Amino acid sequence: MSAPAKSRERGAERSSHGEPAIRVESLTKLYRRMAPGDRFRTLKSALLDGSLTSGLSQDKAITALRDVSFTVGRGEAFGVIGGNGSGKSTLLKIVAGILRPTSGETVADGRVAALIELGAGFHPEISGRENVYFNGSILGLGRREIDQRFDDIVAFSGLEDFIDEPVKNYSSGMYVRLGFAVAIHTDPDVLLVDEVLAVGDEAFAHRCIHRIEEFLASGRTLLFVSHGLDLVEALCDRVMWLDRGVGKLVGEPRRVVDAYRQAVAEEESRGHREEQERRLETRARDSNGTGETERWGSREAEIVAVRLIDAEGHETHLLESGRDAAVEIDVRAPAPLEDFVFGVAVNTPRGIEVWGTNTHLEGFAPRRLDGAATVRVRCPALRLAAGEYTLDVAVHAEDGAPYDYHRRALTFTVTARVRSVGLYNPEHRWEHDGGVEWKEGD
Repeated sequence: MSAPAKSRERGAERSSHGEPAIRVESLTKLYRRMAPGDRFRTLKSALLDGSLTSGLSQDKAITALRDVSFTVGRGEAFGVIGGNGSGKSTLLKIVAGILRPTSGETVADGRVAALIELGAGFHPEISGRENVYFNGSILGLGRREIDQRFDDIVAFSGLEDFIDEPVKNYSSGMYVRLGFAVAIHTDPDVLLVDEVLAVGDEAFAHRCIHRIEEFLASGRTLLFVSHGLDLVEALCDRVMWLDRGVGKLVGEPRRVVDAYRQAVAEEESRGHREEQERRLETRARDSNGTGETERWGSREAEIVAVRLIDAEGHETHLLESGRDAAVEIDVRAPAPLEDFVFGVAVNTPRGIEVWGTNTHLEGFAPRRLDGAATVRVRCPALRLAAGEYTLDVAVHAEDGAPYDYHRRALTFTVTARVRSVGLYNPEHRWEHDGGVEWKEGD
């Protein structure tokens, strides 16, 4: 889904509003933890021991949200980001009044419409037509109001040919179409939208975003949850990052999104290191004949360690496209060698060769390798496209006889601020002459 250009005028207008449209104070939500062997309890048994009304202790509860506070101004688009299980959907359900908080307070001023869960507010056995009236009444419309808006709702959803079919026969995308069409046509003061927009097709998603922009331009309020960080950054005036139920950071979209991306990158880097350790353990088992090895050779020269180095000189498993990077290979030769070649190769996880080179191809004539040494190949601007990659390293004789060959010696991730397709992200710029105009992105 392509991201819209955010209205700077709307962001400036938002700051002038006084009373907030949404206020969340010290919000906490706990869920009872079901221990092994627990059974569903009757209402009578729960009342007898007081567990229905007594507070949950931390050791008997799962914390979905912990002491979360924020306000959303009228006319503001407020985004919420975070990993799975961070409490985003729970937060929206509490603001919508679907769930009750364990402690704290939420206030939403005006009519609230929520598009939170696929199929929420719909009865599967009745038709789309009947569900429009059913769902509209839940959102606070009278029958006459729904009558007046019915044709617009159906036209926006694009479900004219299916409106009299039971919604149990609808696809997930059709559910979203009808749900969003009803929600946006109830003229809410506050619109709550969860990740469900990602279920719709591209054309309908664009139509939804356009309608949300019109909704915001009219001075109404959006609370928006999504994993689509580019869309959140483009659409929202402010963003909150939820991390395991805690409000980690609230602020300007680019700042919060970048902080979240950095945290995700660090987590991925830890995952790469753990995977690398598992690979080393696997290779140790394979060398004892327990499986197919990813390392072979005579060991006349032995690769002791392989490191990926970032622009700051730190070992890493995460690189930004276009930045300086280097591969370091620690090698040890038990006896002096006068015939040796060092090589590296970058591949995709599916084995597509992206780039490779060795010292022989680049004209380095070997003279002597003896004892411990470190060989380094540096790329002043490694312009790989965003994605996952693996690295092969080797030391071998000039005729190709391997001394030590490491396939998939390490894995790493490349990120890129500019989106592209393919495997290579060259430095480039767009130019134009004549009757063409466009507005460049931020």
